[in-house]
Amino acid sequence: MPPKTKVATAADPAEAAEKREYRVEALAKGLRILSLFDEQRPTWRVTDLAAAAGLPMPTVYRVVQTLASEGYLDHLPNGDYRPGVRTLTLGSAALRSLDLVGVATPRLQRLGESTGETVNLAVLTGDHVLYLVRLRNSDLVTANIQVGSTLPAVTTSIGKLLLAHLDEDDLASRITPESFAAQHGPNAKVSLDELRTELEQIRQQGWAMQDEELAYGLRSVAGPVTGEGGRVVAGVNLAVQARDWSTQRIVRELRPTLLDTCAEISALLSGGHA
Repeated sequence: MPPKTKVATAADPAEAAEKREYRVEALAKGLRILSLFDEQRPTWRVTDLAAAAGLPMPTVYRVVQTLASEGYLDHLPNGDYRPGVRTLTLGSAALRSLDLVGVATPRLQRLGESTGETVNLAVLTGDHVLYLVRLRNSDLVTANIQVGSTLPAVTTSIGKLLLAHLDEDDLASRITPESFAAQHGPNAKVSLDELRTELEQIRQQGWAMQDEELAYGLRSVAGPVTGEGGRVVAGVNLAVQARDWSTQRIVRELRPTLLDTCAEISALLSGGHA
């Protein structure tokens, strides 16, 4: 019998060594440093980057200087660094490449035009929602949310909608006491135990409401976007001023149009016809 051919597996030392051979450590360190910049901490000093990344100060200094010289970081007058134009260009290119954004955007524009309200498309990342599309009504007074912003999932209508479709293990691993620690509105839930009943209701009814949980004076209603196999992949919401929209009026007037738009986007994503 001919000798058996050795099949490499993920645990194969030879394959692992090959992967290490092709790994560029300097690039990995640069990416680690770039990943520290987010909505909550948009600027950093080199000393703080070194501490957060767990890397030696001289190494971080060289990496930061390289990123700045290539346009991926900007050096501010006060000594801080922030993401540069080239980083934003990469992010925009990534968003444009997403089928979800390309398919959804014209439908979301129609939704915004027909309602006159702010429209958002977001996905779940950890215990936050990441905004992929934001079409803002100029009358809506909120925090400076834009494409690429993240907000705590537990205080947003899209976030609660997406959390409601996680299995129990995934939900418990994502949502911790720290998930409820951010600044929030007067009606926000303060623990996962308190939120669970609402998540079950959201799962059954197929939509979610946020009633001054993210911020005072702000309400929103969210519907699901599904992909192949009916899996919920994103959420769309309409955000409105609480002074103009009661929760009953939102459910009666905005929810049907919102869910129709979500169904149209979902049909296109799954290869159907809207």
